[in-house]
Amino acid sequence: MQRAIIFDWGGVLLKTVDYRPRHAWDDRLGLSQGSVEQAVHNATSWVQAQCGLISIEAYWQDVAAQLRLSPEETRQLALDFYSGDQLDLSLIDYLRQLRDDGYTVALLSNESADLPTKLQKLGIADLFDPTVISASIGVMKPAPEAYQAVLTRLKRPADDAIFIDDRLENIHGARTLGIHGVHYAAEWIYPPRWSTFFMRNCQK
Repeated sequence: MQRAIIFDWGGVLLKTVDYRPRHAWDDRLGLSQGSVEQAVHNATSWVQAQCGLISIEAYWQDVAAQLRLSPEETRQLALDFYSGDQLDLSLIDYLRQLRDDGYTVALLSNESADLPTKLQKLGIADLFDPTVISASIGVMKPAPEAYQAVLTRLKRPADDAIFIDDRLENIHGARTLGIHGVHYAAEWIYPPRWSTFFMRNCQK
């Protein structure tokens, strides 16, 4: 049986390739570079949103309070902040090929509850089976329960799955459960050797 391949979302399939929109907001608000990003990816409300404890609306209200933004400014920031993000289309195409070849492709992401809507808008919601989001299960990687949730949905044992993530602590978390972890930043093999990579790592 071909193994299940579990992908992370941000930093793997979706990457920030242009930070200028974020830095433009730093300049607009008279803040040092990186301040707006720190407010958006904060350690309180953003974590709460990723755990499903607060709504995405409540999260942005908190960001607005931190940066002293009006409702209109907040809406514009929410649009601008992610405008430099780009879907890795070559990787998405390869995932579709994997699906066509009989592999199970899953998604496990620390994200807020609006990720399924984003996937629908991008036209790739059907690519993953299952899609497991921290906001839906109430726990974030690298907690063991996050990986167990996707394994349960897959109905596969840990050693029958490969997990790919850009954060090393998440790879360590997966390996603790016996999942084959691949650190995207250090171990991923780009084309034209992808087929060799999957033949070596994904076959029984």
